[in-house]
Amino acid sequence: MSGAGDRGPEAGAAQAESPGAALSVDVAGLLAQLARSFALLLPVYALGYLGLSFSWVLLALGLLVWCRRSRGLKATRLCRALALLEDEERAVRLGVRACDLPAWVHFPDTERAEWLNKTVKHMWPFICQFIEKLFRETIEPAVRGANTHLSTFSFTKVDVGQQPLRINGVKVYTENVDKRQIILDLQISFVGNCEIDLEIKRYFCRAGVQSIQIHGTMRVILEPLIGDMPLVGALSVFFLRKPLIEINWTGLTNLLDIPGLNGLSDTIILDIISNYLVLPNRITVPLVSEVQIAQLRFPIPKGVLRIHFIEAQDLQGKDTYLKGLVKGKSDPYGIIRVGNQIFQSKVIKENLSPKWNEVYEALVYEHPGQELEIELFDEDPDKDDFLGSLMIDLIEVEKERLLDEWFTLDEVPRGKLHLKLEWLTLMPNASNLDKVLTDIRADKDQANDGLSSSLLILYLDSARNLPSGKKINSNPNPLVQMSVGHRAQESKIRYKTNEPVWEENFTFFIHNPKRQDLEVEVRDEQHQCSLGHLKIPLSQLLTSDDMTMNQRFQLSNSGPNSTLKMKIALRVLHLEKPERSPDHQHSAQVKRPSVSKEGRKISVRSQMSTSPGSGESSTAPCTPVIGGSHKSGMEERAQPVEASPQGPRDLGRSSSSLQTSATCSPSHVSVKEPTPSIASDISLPIATQELRQRLRQLENGTTLGQSPLGQIQLTIRHSSQRNKLVVVVHSCRNLIAFSEDGSDPYVRMYLLPDKRRSGRRKTHVSKKTLNPVFDQSFDFSVSLPEVQRRTLDVAVKNSGGFLSKDKGLLGKVLVGLASEELAKGWTQWYDLTEDGTRPHVVT
Repeated sequence: MSGAGDRGPEAGAAQAESPGAALSVDVAGLLAQLARSFALLLPVYALGYLGLSFSWVLLALGLLVWCRRSRGLKATRLCRALALLEDEERAVRLGVRACDLPAWVHFPDTERAEWLNKTVKHMWPFICQFIEKLFRETIEPAVRGANTHLSTFSFTKVDVGQQPLRINGVKVYTENVDKRQIILDLQISFVGNCEIDLEIKRYFCRAGVQSIQIHGTMRVILEPLIGDMPLVGALSVFFLRKPLIEINWTGLTNLLDIPGLNGLSDTIILDIISNYLVLPNRITVPLVSEVQIAQLRFPIPKGVLRIHFIEAQDLQGKDTYLKGLVKGKSDPYGIIRVGNQIFQSKVIKENLSPKWNEVYEALVYEHPGQELEIELFDEDPDKDDFLGSLMIDLIEVEKERLLDEWFTLDEVPRGKLHLKLEWLTLMPNASNLDKVLTDIRADKDQANDGLSSSLLILYLDSARNLPSGKKINSNPNPLVQMSVGHRAQESKIRYKTNEPVWEENFTFFIHNPKRQDLEVEVRDEQHQCSLGHLKIPLSQLLTSDDMTMNQRFQLSNSGPNSTLKMKIALRVLHLEKPERSPDHQHSAQVKRPSVSKEGRKISVRSQMSTSPGSGESSTAPCTPVIGGSHKSGMEERAQPVEASPQGPRDLGRSSSSLQTSATCSPSHVSVKEPTPSIASDISLPIATQELRQRLRQLENGTTLGQSPLGQIQLTIRHSSQRNKLVVVVHSCRNLIAFSEDGSDPYVRMYLLPDKRRSGRRKTHVSKKTLNPVFDQSFDFSVSLPEVQRRTLDVAVKNSGGFLSKDKGLLGKVLVGLASEELAKGWTQWYDLTEDGTRPHVVT
């Protein structure tokens, strides 16, 4: 009773307080909860009211979960990286994976640099001040001046964060380097909780960056060493390959964190970085005024590596059937990489001993630290399987000059790869040119195609007194287009100036310098008109001192004093044979650099970007093996082919990468076009190769007519009044059939060397016919003197249906426009061939 009596007052007090408690309900929280519930139920009600499928709700929920999971994984990686930087020893003891360890753990010749990290940490506040000043005083005015719509652009906040840049390891090269230079490789990592906010007041647009991760290998070169203070003439800084980058966006750009767009945005930023800081581009800081900055900023390559990608044996069979009960073969292809240059071989279907017989040529700028990396994969519809890898030190290749060996593949139980490697030296004289031309069979009909006999190096400096373009008293937005044969490259755009300064470097592989020309055109990007052009026969360089021309060139069809300053150098590619003793034997296995298997598992294939590669990497020549044991393509004549619209691409790798997917197998990439070929039947682009195979099937022991692929009728003329090239596509006849129902042909045209999407012209598709009639007219805005230096690329293609496998090439024709009859025009039938060469005109 007493207990009940004791509880009585408390219960009464609780009952007395209950009315007050009921009055203290959080009305705002309740309304917020009701609003959230209403917001969740409203889409469901709206779908039912409109009679739509419930799948839309599931799709929205799936997308929401995907976005949250992606952001959660990114936040997890950021926290792990911050923990590693704050307390490296503790993070290692907690079981950090091998791929997350600093570089000095993997490489015995890489040293720790804690004294340097402490120095950077002490200087970090002042470095942040410099970065903020750079953003506000340099980048902000440049963005405002680039476009009138960006006139109100500004950075509202620039905070790089408190975490300084960290150097995980330093490697100093002491062997195989010039005595007047010092080469250092810095393994850098930056994991910063930075806040960079920008605003465009005119459009009420706000965006920004919340955090950035950058991991990569930065090379620092101190050269030349001099006998006076400061002992070093200049400092050059660049990345050996594209760094690994990861960004968290805020504001309007938060949309870029959506899966599918985040990789695209990071790739665009990587391309911007590559244009300034990835080899062969570099930042050069002169320390004495006498140093030749142009020579240091863009040095001549150390050499050219010619890679004969011949064959493989005893590969693993990765294809399985009946859920693994039946083992099949593989569909192998190779990814070859030298620095930022990536090549992809063709796919050999269902073969464990494939024979590629392809040849690639790659520039080598810094062979200490650069390796030849090869990875083999089995092509699958979902994810390509790994078949083995190989890494070869280029220093050993340079010593041997020529290697023709079988190499055992790493990281797989079995498999061998047959390679022939040639180190080509750049010679500054033409004494060996005739011998080189004979060795590579540089015939008259192959002036633009085949193995390279020389290398053209072009340094684009500046221009003066350019005309104003279409509008009087308005400064143009000039850019420079350069082409040698079918290969074209383009400079950056300089905005609103008639005296632009580019300071850019370009390289071209040259087949026969005695017959090829360098064509240069300055264009106004804003009004799409020509500001002047010039044509330089490469034979002039053969008679110049040191095969180099460094001068201002007068532009044709331009202002009276319009000039373009360039430095052009030609170097002959010569295979030197080192003097060896009779009993000399080199190892069958070339020395490989010490690299961890965990770090090697980050596939080159899984890190390809979505933008076209640089000129020399995306259009590197690929030819049949000459002098090898396989002669299937030796007697074929070299023929120009259409370059692949997209080649293999690269994001680079970091030995200190903190990716969570570092040990995953390579992911599937939608782009599977092999590296474009310019000489070989067996290594032609896949569309041309399939067309040639189809032609052989049609022949089947019989003799085909003069036009086995059919013909196309074109009318070509230049209109001086409209200042345009007019092309009328009339019809085609006797095309080949892609299926039992015939073909679905259409015609695609480019005015070479312009192969941009905006320069493409297409007809409509004619369904199920081998004799389509189009009668469509197209025009290209180009002047008569300019069009006579161009080539019309016409391709007849089969459209097929959605997701159809019947898409492909039906035939091509390349029409030269250097004719005096172009103003009058002509109508003719042209024979279609596999790659457009040697068209037969039917009158």
